[in-house]
Amino acid sequence: MNQIEALQRLRTLATPAVESRDVAALLQVSASNATTILRRLAAEDMIIHLSRGRWLVDQKIDRLALPELISAPDPAYISLQSALFHHGLIEQIPSILYAVTPGRPRRLRTPIATISFHRMPPELFRGFELSSASDAKIAIPEKALFDLIYLAPGRSRVFSKLPELTIPRRFQWQRLKEYTELVKSSGRRTFIFDRIKAIRSTSSTS
Repeated sequence: MNQIEALQRLRTLATPAVESRDVAALLQVSASNATTILRRLAAEDMIIHLSRGRWLVDQKIDRLALPELISAPDPAYISLQSALFHHGLIEQIPSILYAVTPGRPRRLRTPIATISFHRMPPELFRGFELSSASDAKIAIPEKALFDLIYLAPGRSRVFSKLPELTIPRRFQWQRLKEYTELVKSSGRRTFIFDRIKAIRSTSSTS
């Protein structure tokens, strides 16, 4: 089977990303043969290797939809600095695409973007909307800021320093309180409430 024929059959799956095992079943070849075919297609820039056993067929896909394609079967949504920039709360474009997931945290480099996944407990996996341009899940402004505050005490200290924020007048501070009340740790809740109070007292509005 030549590469063009293989690519055409992959596109019949009508999904932006495929797994090696699904391709093996579709092409009726062994798993090793399917991987060889996929690697050749990637070498010719016909598809993109996303992660182990996962390949992107639709290269025109919205990059904000990538995290959930990679994290599957765990869900994921764009948050933290990436969502804050998307909503205009920060000016600096993040060099990394940040996402949260109830799955395992990790950082993954792809040809399209470097994606940093951060774990959020299931009870806090909420507060996102679908992008108008695609099916990408993106945190609403309040949840993006909450996620940043929630993760600030983490061991890595990646989010210990908040970026300079411009808070829009329509920003709903009550939502942060509602999310905070879902946090199980009393110590973490106190930390978040204190940080929200500090941010609210010092942030500029637009």
